[in-house]
Amino acid sequence: MFLFISGAEIFVIGVIVVMLFGADKIPEIARGLGKGMQQLKNATNEVKKEITESGKNSGIDTNFVKDIKKEVNKIKDNVTDQIDDITGPIKRNL
Repeated sequence: MFLFISGAEIFVIGVIVVMLFGADKIPEIARGLGKGMQQLKNATNEVKKEITESGKNSGIDTNFVKDIKKEVNKIKDNVTDQIDDITGPIKRNL
């Protein structure tokens, strides 16, 4: 299920798009959307790179995100282990 849209609704939207733009224009529109998304991705990567570089130049520790991810993963693993310990005897082999 994609955004709470069923297969029939996607089909109707596709038919409407073909009727509005024509079958020959759809690849051009898709190409344009793909290029736009790639440019947006490149721009966000450049901004991230600039922020990271300016942080390093200023002496700001930019590795705190990695530390946070490690702690979250430790907690997740701990909770998963506890849930497995509790539900172990309850689980049935199917």
